[in-house]
Amino acid sequence: MTKRTDWARQQERSNALLLRVMTWISLRLGRRAGRAVLHLIAVYFVLFSPRACAASRDYLRRVLGRPAQWRDVYRHVFTFAATIHDRIYLMNARFDLFDIRPHGHTLVDATLAKGRGAFLMGGHLGSFEVVRALGRTRPDLRVVVTMYEENAQRINATLAAVNPAAKPEVIGLGQVDSMLRVHERLDQNCMVGMLADRTLLADDAATMRRMAFLGEPAAFPLGPLYMAAMLKRPVLFMTGLYRGGNRYDVHFETLADFTDVPREARQRAIDAALVRYVSLLDRYCRTAPYNWFNYFDFWQVGRKSAQAASAANAANAANVGAPAPVRSPSPAAAAPVRRRERIERREARAAAAELPVHEVTDA
Repeated sequence: MTKRTDWARQQERSNALLLRVMTWISLRLGRRAGRAVLHLIAVYFVLFSPRACAASRDYLRRVLGRPAQWRDVYRHVFTFAATIHDRIYLMNARFDLFDIRPHGHTLVDATLAKGRGAFLMGGHLGSFEVVRALGRTRPDLRVVVTMYEENAQRINATLAAVNPAAKPEVIGLGQVDSMLRVHERLDQNCMVGMLADRTLLADDAATMRRMAFLGEPAAFPLGPLYMAAMLKRPVLFMTGLYRGGNRYDVHFETLADFTDVPREARQRAIDAALVRYVSLLDRYCRTAPYNWFNYFDFWQVGRKSAQAASAANAANAANVGAPAPVRSPSPAAAAPVRRRERIERREARAAAAELPVHEVTDA
């Protein structure tokens, strides 16, 4: 049986009380006071979330082209926290607090003018809430969200408490009527948003492709593009990049248009769209490197290392015709093992404080 990927197997972690306190501080005392508390929260997570920080360092090393320093990881975590904090204001229609700069928004107008809706496909890059906020400023633009709803139940309940009127309409994926509901919303000329950078199953060739991303192959799902191709709809790439202070740059780009693609050419069109999608993710990650919010082993380095070690052990055993004799490790060889054990114990103690690495950017 194919196992789920790391992010899909992680238990949802969020602190509803902390979010409610932050909501009260932010709405009563203002954004500056809220961001002061945010710095303390970011320091806490950097100190007590070793797994998330290890994933951050791995990503930052790739995108920055150099080893990541402590301040890089802190900036990465704070950028993530800032986009979550700004949700409080965006969901309460405080758009006056922000400098939101749209790029390529005429593509949205041209697509909606055809009256058949479209898919908005992004990733865990920047803020989707700021993209949805643009839609809330226009009565003719309605954005529906698709996601694995069970991964974000508590965080979405908390955000709904912030402003129930602004809670997004969510179509849960993986349900019997998911495709039908998406089709209905598209026929109503809605924009259907989805984040398409995470695979649900590990090493399932039928549902994913490994594509070069920031210099090394990583797994990307095919499901979102298959859905768009089957429903014969256009697809726009989207991302809302946080630029510091109160500024966001919202980008829209043409990703694919499956409207007139015949069935026999569908697979080639999907493959081409995936290549462009990964290329756009790569470009915008390099443009705004601290906006990437996948705090897990995205390149599956740990899994590949374990598989390589298992294969090497099997090869060694085959070469000698029998299992290798067990030898007591030397003190020098045992030192890394002891260090790894200490790290694992520290990670276990810090598990309750892990970053909400997947749920808070899904909606």
